[in-house]
Amino acid sequence: MCDICVMNSVKAKMLSRRQFFKGSLATGTALGIAAAATLADGHGAVTDMTHTLHPNFPTYFGVPGFEMEMTATFATDGFNNNRLMIVEHTGTHIDAPLHFSADGAAVDEIPVSQLIAPLCVIDIAARAAEDADTQVTPDDLRTWIADHGDIPDGACVAMHSGWAGKVDSEGFRNFDGTAQHFPGFHIEATQMLLEQTGAASIAVDTLSLDHGISADFATHYAWLPTGRFGIECLANLDQVPASGATLVIGAPKHQGGSGGPARIFAMV
Repeated sequence: MCDICVMNSVKAKMLSRRQFFKGSLATGTALGIAAAATLADGHGAVTDMTHTLHPNFPTYFGVPGFEMEMTATFATDGFNNNRLMIVEHTGTHIDAPLHFSADGAAVDEIPVSQLIAPLCVIDIAARAAEDADTQVTPDDLRTWIADHGDIPDGACVAMHSGWAGKVDSEGFRNFDGTAQHFPGFHIEATQMLLEQTGAASIAVDTLSLDHGISADFATHYAWLPTGRFGIECLANLDQVPASGATLVIGAPKHQGGSGGPARIFAMV
């Protein structure tokens, strides 16, 4: 069959299916709600923790990390298709152990059992509003434990600094011409998590696990080589409780990756 005949056949089939999909929209919506209720057994809602990725999304080094080029359109080709160019550590993304180690696990090697995690939110937003260079400290962890009990094995311990609200402004990088200024995990808090808990991941709503002015990436170098992973640029930590939510981490799975954009949500 000639190429144009194939394309015309595809267009005809797709057009004939449009009415089917319109007619089944209500049914599909109902099934989606039912499925969500089943998946979120024991939870009452689902919160998206992922920023929308776009070409102007801020990056650690201040250069664009995402491009999208349309290579086919429905009007012309009968289907839509885009070519993506993504720097791994762009948008809401994972830092795999390989990111800061010579031979750590790549992102496709993170055990799937670690991608569903109890979420522990350490709220330092009030302090961060006054001091952009503040960090999560052992005292913050001890306060959380006193209020909510031990940090569960396999947990994701997330810093809520309020930085997600700055994502579409220069304040997200907060670069003063010499250094960036935003919160992160203090190395002493990182060591406490490593030595005293079974947490599998840490997360931040900023561009780095380390605070912006860090010159040595101490938390990255302490945390990732142990086989644990990190998450950066989380959204909506102000919409989930300090404890009790379950984080679902849609990690990318490209071979040998040091990380990558992820779709992450919390069942609350």
